[in-house]
Amino acid sequence: MNDEEMTIEERYKYLRRMKKRYLEAGRAERGRLLDEMEAVTGLHRKSLIRSMQGSLVRKKREQQRGRKYDFAVEQAIRVLSRSMDYPCAERLQPNFGWMSRHLIVHGELEITPEVLQKLEQISVSSVQRCLNKMIIERKLPCRRAEEANRWRQEVPARRIAWDEQVPGHFEVDLLHHGGITASGQYVHTLQMGDVATGWSERAAVLGRSYLAIQDGFERILARLPFRVKEIHPDNGSEFFNDHLMTFWYGQPHPPQFSRSRPWHKNDNRSVEQKNDTLVRAYLGYRRLDTVDQTNLLNHLYDWMWIYHNFFQPVMRIKEKSSTTLSNHQFRLVRRFDQAQTPLDRLCRSATLDDTIKTHLLALRKQINPPASSRVDL
Repeated sequence: MNDEEMTIEERYKYLRRMKKRYLEAGRAERGRLLDEMEAVTGLHRKSLIRSMQGSLVRKKREQQRGRKYDFAVEQAIRVLSRSMDYPCAERLQPNFGWMSRHLIVHGELEITPEVLQKLEQISVSSVQRCLNKMIIERKLPCRRAEEANRWRQEVPARRIAWDEQVPGHFEVDLLHHGGITASGQYVHTLQMGDVATGWSERAAVLGRSYLAIQDGFERILARLPFRVKEIHPDNGSEFFNDHLMTFWYGQPHPPQFSRSRPWHKNDNRSVEQKNDTLVRAYLGYRRLDTVDQTNLLNHLYDWMWIYHNFFQPVMRIKEKSSTTLSNHQFRLVRRFDQAQTPLDRLCRSATLDDTIKTHLLALRKQINPPASSRVDL
């Protein structure tokens, strides 16, 4: 049984539909309709009678409510938002409690118990109103992948399910840092993203030979705390060749392979989003083509591994449904779960060994996120 309360808009829509039946019904039928509306909406019977006899058009509030969240709360939200790299309100709000205490321990946040209580009670809408003053839009274009080679025929083209619950199913992509020209040898970023938890991994490699790509995968596997069960790249030949396939099948637990359909970037949707927010947002499109730049970039990615997996809350789709619009077209409606960090999702999945889980949680406890974000390259 679903005990979820109706929203105000849903309640008004329901009552508008019931009003026609109510006005056309007799006395006994009206009583039964009121019983039904009382059970569905949870409103008082007298309030329902007034609604049936009056207008069901929402009116603007004549007198605005007083301010509940003062300047101290807004300042705390600014610090929390900056510490978590300015995520959306839906990702911020569920994590205010533990993150506030974490920053207090590290001396990055000084608030009273009253402010902390307000942070734990504040709604997503109130957080969004505060964030509207700080929003910075960053829109960067994406690039198309290359055509893959004959190995594509050996691997099925599909999408990893959006509701995948088991960690280990990774979408993979390779980003070019060639600047305005693709000539010569330059740096690439190899990125992997777990669909179930949002856990992300990055490694910088110089060139795109099989040895460079293999070195990037080895760097990632050396620190990944759980097993890779599926590899899902695009159709690039840098992933599907004899050398890389030999490397993967030589692992103690060879993963399953799948690939995106040609010209369907949404088949690799999770990692494509992170290409923008976790790589291009930091580096842009400038050219990187030296060994020193590769090493510095890997140093940056070592810090991002902790910051984004330990402290950045992510949201997952928990439900999809379609609704019919007034013009008889359909609109897809997505509902998201409560935002959690990839580490918290991974710990709740019962995938990690207890020793590894204890180590990762202890490591997060020692880290000061704002101080870490000022990493010296």
